[in-house]
Amino acid sequence: MRKGIRVLYYITVIISALVGLWHFFVPWMFQWYDYLPTQYENLIVGIDYTNYCFSLLLFGLSLMLTFLGKKALAMNREVVYFYFFLTVVWIFRACLASFIEPWPLQPIPAAAIGQLVASDVLAVMMVVVSVCFVKELRCKRGQT
Repeated sequence: MRKGIRVLYYITVIISALVGLWHFFVPWMFQWYDYLPTQYENLIVGIDYTNYCFSLLLFGLSLMLTFLGKKALAMNREVVYFYFFLTVVWIFRACLASFIEPWPLQPIPAAAIGQLVASDVLAVMMVVVSVCFVKELRCKRGQT
């Protein structure tokens, strides 16, 4: 079980980092600017700032947790709390995709369905790791 959680931990933070990195290129991949009139430069800049900040935070936090994986798996509370926060981010993303505001199926249905499934699967995997961390932290607290 311990090795499985270690593998799952690294899979989740690496996938999260890859999503953060991928998000830097999303505006060009999906031609966001084609849908916006050029006279709304403030809107374009605001969207860019939001996307770049989100991408940097998601990529940076995930990359940091990748490098700090040994400390997280050794139950370093501070690192584990950052993993909990990242888990909450992905749970929120999964809830958005599943219940609150699903991605429109048009113009690319496969992208919408793929994002829904991927965010839900990643959130579930992260919850599994987080639950194991909580159990381990409780056991560790009981021993001291």
